[in-house]
Amino acid sequence: MLQWSLIFLVIALISAALGFSGIAGAATGIAKILFFVFLALLAISMIAQVLRGKPPRF
Repeated sequence: MLQWSLIFLVIALISAALGFSGIAGAATGIAKILFFVFLALLAISMIAQVLRGKPPRF
């Protein structure tokens, strides 16, 4: 999921550099949503591992 977020970020940067502001704004919004979903799933996964008695793996 983090990979998709980075892909949309690159798309946003390239389209912003070329002057496509609508596409850049949409890609930025998608990248931001995917990044926060990734962070939420990461936190849930780490909490679940701690509750099982296993140390978090990085």
